[in-house]
Amino acid sequence: MENLKLLVTDDEREMRRAVERALSVYRVRLPEVDGEVGFVVEQAASGEEALEKIAQSPPDILLLDFKMGGMTGLDVLDALAHQERDMLTVMVTAYASLETAVTATKRGAFDFIAKPFTPTELKDTIRKVASHLMAQRQARTLAREKRQVRFQFISVLAHELKAPLGAIEGYLKILGDPKFRSDPGAIDRMIQRCLVRSEAMKKLIYDLLDLTRIESGQKRRELVEVDLAQVARTSIETLRPDAAARGITIELHAQKTQIMSADRGEIEIILNNLVSNAVKYNRDGGRVDVTLAQDGDFEILTVSDTGIGMTEEEAGKLFNDFVRIKNRKTKNVLGSGLGLSIVKKLAMLYGGAATVASTPDVGSTFTIRLSRQSAIPTDGDHTTTHPAVAAGG
Repeated sequence: MENLKLLVTDDEREMRRAVERALSVYRVRLPEVDGEVGFVVEQAASGEEALEKIAQSPPDILLLDFKMGGMTGLDVLDALAHQERDMLTVMVTAYASLETAVTATKRGAFDFIAKPFTPTELKDTIRKVASHLMAQRQARTLAREKRQVRFQFISVLAHELKAPLGAIEGYLKILGDPKFRSDPGAIDRMIQRCLVRSEAMKKLIYDLLDLTRIESGQKRRELVEVDLAQVARTSIETLRPDAAARGITIELHAQKTQIMSADRGEIEIILNNLVSNAVKYNRDGGRVDVTLAQDGDFEILTVSDTGIGMTEEEAGKLFNDFVRIKNRKTKNVLGSGLGLSIVKKLAMLYGGAATVASTPDVGSTFTIRLSRQSAIPTDGDHTTTHPAVAAGG
C-alpha cells in the first residue's frame, strides 16, 4: 500500500485534529496503482508554517484554509505559484461562494470544500484528489517510458541501418580505386555485395512498416477464405531455389486444401518468414518440414528445421523487436530482427500465439496457432470481410 503525505493548514487546532482523525485510518482503492492508498497527515497552524514545511518536505496533497491569521490561503497559493511541485491543493473556507472558488482555482487550487464539512464529505473530496494525483503521475510515468522506448527503438534502427550502409560505402570506395577497374570479376562481386546489403535494408524498412501498421491499427485488412495449403505451397516454391542451392529439402505435410477466414497477405507474411528462417538458419543438406493441422477451433502451422538451433535463453527472446541470435554460426546470416516479432503480433490478431522449441545443433520447431473462427480486428483498423470470396486472388 502506498501512503500519500497530506498537509492540513488551518489556524483552528480542532479543525486540524479532526482532519487528522478522519484521514489517518482512511484507505482508498485506486485502479491507477492497482491497490490501496493511505494518508500520512501533518499539520501547520499558519500559512507561514505551511510554506516552511512545503520547502523542507513537499506533501502530495495540501488542505489549505482560505482565511487565517497572517497569510491567507490565497497568499500561500501566490507564494507557490511559480514553484513546480507535484502537489494538489484543496481550498477550505467558511465563505463558500462561486467567486471564492473561481479565485482559488485561478491561483492554483485543484478543488474546493466548504466549512463545515462532514468526515464523509472530506473523504470524498480527498478520494477524488488522490485519484487525480495518481492518474497524473501514472500518465507522466507512461510518457517517460514511451520516450525511452522510442529512443531505444530509434537507436536500434540506426544501428541496423548503419552496418549495411557502411558496407556499401566501403565497397563503393573500393570500386573507386583505379586498380580494381581492370578486373571485371572484382567489380561484379562488389556490385553483388552492395545489392545484397541494399536488399537487407529494404527488407528492414518493409518489416518496419508492417510492424508499425499492425501496432497502430492502421493496417488495411481484407478477410477472405484463404487456402492455407496453397499459401504454404507458394511460400515453399519461392524459397526452394535458395534451399536447393544448399541441398536443403523442403516438404509440405497438409491436406490438399485447408480453408480459413483470414487476410491472405498476413498468412503469407507468417509462412514466408518461418520458411525463410528455416532455410537461412539450416545446415547444408538439411531439411525443412512445413505442417498444417487442426486442433479444435485452431489452425496449427508448424515449421521445423534441422538447423543450428538455439539455447532456451535465446529462444525466450526471439519474438521481441529487433532480436537476432548473434554468434559465430549466424554472423553471415542477414535479417531485420523484426520478422518473428511481426509473426507473433499477427498470430495474436487471430486469437492465437507463436511459440518455438529448439535444441542447439539439432534444430528448431516454430508453431503458430490461429483461430479458425475469425480474425480479431485491431482498434481503428480497416477490415473488410468477404466470406464468399475464394482464396488465391
